[in-house]
Amino acid sequence: GQESVKWYSMAATGRGLKTDPKPVFIDSYTDWCGWCKRLDKDTFSDTLIARYLNENYIPVKFDAESKEPVTFLGKEFTNDGKYGKSHQLAVALMQGRMSFPTVIFLNEKGELLAPVPGYRGPKEFEPFLVFFAEKRYLSEKWADFSKEFQGSF
Repeated sequence: GQESVKWYSMAATGRGLKTDPKPVFIDSYTDWCGWCKRLDKDTFSDTLIARYLNENYIPVKFDAESKEPVTFLGKEFTNDGKYGKSHQLAVALMQGRMSFPTVIFLNEKGELLAPVPGYRGPKEFEPFLVFFAEKRYLSEKWADFSKEFQGSF
């Protein structure tokens, strides 16, 4: 049947990393971003993508313009207006390049691997998920990996 992504909050993610260390996948979105909604509708609602995320990652939805303070891995991040509407944590994760949607990959220690900006459909999305979940980035360049990749779609 239809599987959907079981999204976590940033706060719950820190706890999840302690009990079940998995890489973290963050969907950084804003309420006004139309392509973010397309990503939900086309890509995250795809059963294969949802299943892969649920099995291999701690999937997180994070509103990059949230007003709530967030404690992540013992450090508090706020939205103090210093970055316009953007939350400090979003700025840190996206390395100051604020475009939406951006998905962010962290390793199982919560360390930043890469922010990946832009909309992609399920077929284009799958190689990114595999690249980071299977730690292929340790031994391969993305350009080589993505060229050779045989997907499920």
